[in-house]
Amino acid sequence: MKVIILAGGSGTRLWPLSRDRYPKQFIKLHGDKPSLFQETFARSLLIADIDDIYVVTNEKYKFLVMGAVEEMGYDYKESNILSEPEAKNTLPAIYAGVYEVSKKNSDSVVVFPSDHKILKSIDFAEVIRSSEKLTQGNIITFGIQPDGPNTGYGYISPGKEKLNGYMVEEFKEKPDYDTALSYIEKGYFWNSGIFMFNSDFFINEVKTHAQEIHNAFDSSEGIEEAFSKINEKISIDYGIMEKSENVAVVPVDIGWNDLGSFDAFYDVFEKDENKNIVDSSNIVFDSKNNYIYSESGKLVAAVGVEDLIVVDNRDALLICKKDQSQKVKDVVETLKSKNDLRTAYHVQDYRPWGHYKVLEEEKDSFKIKRIKINQGKKISYQLHHHRSEHWIVVKGMAKVTIEGLESFVSAGESIFIKTGQKHRLENPGKTPLEIIEVQMGEYLEEDDIVRFDQ
Repeated sequence: MKVIILAGGSGTRLWPLSRDRYPKQFIKLHGDKPSLFQETFARSLLIADIDDIYVVTNEKYKFLVMGAVEEMGYDYKESNILSEPEAKNTLPAIYAGVYEVSKKNSDSVVVFPSDHKILKSIDFAEVIRSSEKLTQGNIITFGIQPDGPNTGYGYISPGKEKLNGYMVEEFKEKPDYDTALSYIEKGYFWNSGIFMFNSDFFINEVKTHAQEIHNAFDSSEGIEEAFSKINEKISIDYGIMEKSENVAVVPVDIGWNDLGSFDAFYDVFEKDENKNIVDSSNIVFDSKNNYIYSESGKLVAAVGVEDLIVVDNRDALLICKKDQSQKVKDVVETLKSKNDLRTAYHVQDYRPWGHYKVLEEEKDSFKIKRIKINQGKKISYQLHHHRSEHWIVVKGMAKVTIEGLESFVSAGESIFIKTGQKHRLENPGKTPLEIIEVQMGEYLEEDDIVRFDQ
């Protein structure tokens, strides 16, 4: 059995926690517990060997995938990470994974979105194994028993029973409240967006119902070329599931939640006696039914408030009523229309070599960062036209190259890089390297960089 994990989405409805450069599947949403991606990867290992797990993701998330799996203690082949050159929705992403799987042999494939919360992973693994026979001649989707008239999910109308599931009569788009009530009365399921099928059968269904995608891959040398030949963004639901006559739904009770909005947190995260989700660093009095999150070191005190979402990052504060949290995506669209980089970047940004956090800045004057370089990693050889940099080592030993000359800088020591000098920072040690970087200049944005191959 093979697994394809979809890890390319951006999660705009969870802004400002989730941003384009660091989306919700990689965020540790609740303390130091694993991220949603890490939970998905661990779930995949219950049904497949690690070499049979493929991750389809955006190129800019590739190092986040590697870092997340490495943190779990696994050695994962980089060749199993398939990078989408651009987002084309779920069907091209899934087909990219299936096409890679099919190079080896025909097999059963399970497709997991990486941003879903599933509380009963072991139970789900058993259901997946018991459903494998149903993949002979069918594409399976897993249906969730609704616990209320949710208008944020698609619905599935079940038909004739078959093995441990039902043939699908019809897929229903996200309904209004009254329509959702009627669907529940008729015994419809929520569409979980988790799929299972035989790889050869799925390829034939794509050839029948989405020939452009099939032909794009069949006539290309790799994903990048194939994606360039796909003209439209298309979901698996619209491209295949709603058109195929060979779709079955298997009902599951697995504690599923897609965490599509802040409202959804209330079903899965621990609450206090007043139904607040709040960590111990914040203070609440006479308040109930709230979700309150703040960055480490930032105190939020709430008094006499109800039904609020409060997310306080250093560069953005979100306050909204719980029943309005679906509209957070409208905030993101407004910011994007203004080219506001806070839709893409956190003050903490993650890179292949580690991460940095902006501690303080004054536009076109100075910026102070705390930078962490993972052991054995290095930043590219580069220069900046508009700024100088002063590095102070806080922890570890830094190997610094300036204009080809190497030196070592220990904790408590510092070094200065002039504007226009080629330079590189490297961690040759076996523990993380931490430095404070002070940038000064008339332009301090991330695009003031020239990289060299050396």
